[in-house]
Amino acid sequence: MYSDTAFYSTFPSVVKLKNGELMVAFRRAPNRIIFGEKGNNHVDHNSYLVSVKSKDGENWVKTPQLLYAHAFGGSQDPCLLRLKDGTLLCTSYGWTTVRPEGIPNLKQPYFEAGGYIFLGGYVVRSVDDGRTWQGPYYPPHIIPERNFNAYGMPVPAYNRGALYEAKDGRILWIVAAHDSIKKTSNYLLASKDKGLTWKYVSEVAKDANASFNEASVYETPGGDIIGFLRTANMDDQAVIARSKDGGKTFSWEPMGFQGHPLMATRLPDNRVLLVYGYRHEPYGIRARVLNAECTDWKTSKEFVLRDDGGNTDIGYPWSVVLPENRVLVVYYFNKANGSRHIAGTIIEIQP
Repeated sequence: MYSDTAFYSTFPSVVKLKNGELMVAFRRAPNRIIFGEKGNNHVDHNSYLVSVKSKDGENWVKTPQLLYAHAFGGSQDPCLLRLKDGTLLCTSYGWTTVRPEGIPNLKQPYFEAGGYIFLGGYVVRSVDDGRTWQGPYYPPHIIPERNFNAYGMPVPAYNRGALYEAKDGRILWIVAAHDSIKKTSNYLLASKDKGLTWKYVSEVAKDANASFNEASVYETPGGDIIGFLRTANMDDQAVIARSKDGGKTFSWEPMGFQGHPLMATRLPDNRVLLVYGYRHEPYGIRARVLNAECTDWKTSKEFVLRDDGGNTDIGYPWSVVLPENRVLVVYYFNKANGSRHIAGTIIEIQP
């Protein structure tokens, strides 16, 4: 779908536009090896959000279009959602560099990774099928988050994962927060104005030892709100969290298989396609088909879509329904530890 050895391309999401085209957004950064550096990592102050389009899911525009470049640092994980009225939302979060003389002046605590300081989350919106974008709009800081960003402000809410437009019109978003130095937990936010402003709703999953982070949210036909959560310090177990009261309270439990992270898509017959990366040998992309209420995950069959990944630096799948009972699953991938690129698998869903 997109590959260029000069760039390190990762973390895609995909939507179908009003005009029927498909748009894949992803994070693109320089391939630091071309500068003589030893390798790449997942934070870079020159990472931008870009997109490519296709009319059929098989043939893609070769040159990406810039979606958004943050004024103060690099951006990560563009997460697309198309609302019922056609509005596009894209959530992301950023990192920036602070020169050595500035580090002692940062408000503590702050989150640092790979020499970069965390900025927190933001949202951009488009009302013209992604040709132009407005924003950024900043979600609120939530109380469980302990860190400050490089501006000295409490970190705005953030996360990687699919949002969902609920039947009651709310936009649901499960975010992460550093509630201690070493771990994160998940919380539900909701927007009643198409992503312009957000309010805290509830705690989704928290544990004394395990981390919950990259999460996708989904609402079943029966009205349950489901979170599919990535974990740490839990042997990479996927976790499902469920709310039966509109998101006011959740209960969570391990799903019995490894997946990181996960994303759920409603199929035409109301079943749910659950896709996830698999960062254990053989590295690849996997999927399950759940019933409409996502209650049969313990007995669901696992399907292997790819098992030829070069190492753990792969995954983050996202899916969209195509005509004729087909689904496009997009993800980032490498073979034999080669160039990180955006790839896709088209699968046919049987009755």
